[in-house]
Amino acid sequence: MMEGTLQNREAFLNKIAHHLGRERRTAGITRPDWKHRPQDHVLQGLNQDELLEVLKEQCVRIHTSYMEATADQLYETVKEAVREYGGGPVVTWNDPRFQEFGLSGLLEKDWPEEGVSTYLWDEASGKENIERAEQANVGITFSDQTLAESGTVVLFSGRGKGRSVSLLPATYIAIIPKSTLVPRITQTAQSIHGQIEAGSDIPSCINFITGPSNSADIEMNLVVGVHGPIKATYIVVNDR
Repeated sequence: MMEGTLQNREAFLNKIAHHLGRERRTAGITRPDWKHRPQDHVLQGLNQDELLEVLKEQCVRIHTSYMEATADQLYETVKEAVREYGGGPVVTWNDPRFQEFGLSGLLEKDWPEEGVSTYLWDEASGKENIERAEQANVGITFSDQTLAESGTVVLFSGRGKGRSVSLLPATYIAIIPKSTLVPRITQTAQSIHGQIEAGSDIPSCINFITGPSNSADIEMNLVVGVHGPIKATYIVVNDR
């Protein structure tokens, strides 16, 4: 992965310190150790089944369809969800989990009996990927982490996993392995921070998606389907 080059960092930080009315500190800086961390206690102690019930209830609030499947049922469940949205074109990530969960058949061929065409994100195809995502009726990805409290899927973009798949098609399907459930954003932020401290590479883009696109900016009235998929479905698969 190509690394970026930092420019004018020292001048930028010195300018901030100047506007704060003090000299810039370059040593003796430690992370605060907060005495009270209420965010750690939200949904604390819930097992995966209990977190699943929280997620299921939240899906109603965020106008998102909810489905469950065993590993054996997942193939047909995904096809059913695509049918509900009127068929293809379908665009998906080039993600090994599709093969791991028995979904490679959806990627390797069209569904001629239903007239559904599929496109697999190809990092070598550049702009064509985005054009295909724009033309798609359904985008399908896996969730890397899933926040039960808010009904949010967390997507780690990367090679073969373009963010356009979840943002540009008319509708969106997130496949949620049950093992990805965590209580809330607190746990995901801690996980990402831990990876950074360990020196691990993290995705250049991490998307937090909560159901279909919506906005309440105008007179506080909720409008669904403003700047992305107008409908969303979460399919939870028991991977334990």
